[in-house]
Amino acid sequence: MQEPREDRVVVGVSGSLGSLAALHRAVEEARRRSAALTVVIAWENVGVDFGSSRPPSPPLLDRWQSLARRQLFAALDTAFGGSIPLDPPLRPVIALGLPGPALVRVADQESDLLVVGTGSHGLLRRLLSPSVARHCLDHARCPVLAVPPSPLLSQLEEAERRGSRARFGLGRGPQDSFTL
Repeated sequence: MQEPREDRVVVGVSGSLGSLAALHRAVEEARRRSAALTVVIAWENVGVDFGSSRPPSPPLLDRWQSLARRQLFAALDTAFGGSIPLDPPLRPVIALGLPGPALVRVADQESDLLVVGTGSHGLLRRLLSPSVARHCLDHARCPVLAVPPSPLLSQLEEAERRGSRARFGLGRGPQDSFTL
């Protein structure tokens, strides 16, 4: 006989602004549903030769997992200003694997709600790195809530691009350029 599982809202975090927006939305959803909040960070074995059949040593795996745990709690600290909420109940999960498949693996019940940030990636980034949100939408067994980036984020990115153009003499007119 299978034990009934608690209602869960599962959210992926990476520390990016998009994932932090998703985290805040997931907190709202978990409170609204009286569900537990499962906060997931995915990590991969880095620096392992693709041709090697040997897994990394246990101390190295422990070190990577420790770094992922630190990144997860840093993201929580950033999102909540050092005051992690006690409601809803929060369950941190460190999952091995690519973010999309790891999130789908954790949010494995039809009653779960999976919350992901959509980010704001340019064409090149989308070609080089598959979308976590797209993977979750295509493969999850549960409902997926894709949280778009804040309009403030696009304004910040535009201001940053304008600043980069001005610094490197790539402005709109001759008055914006500099000579060496």
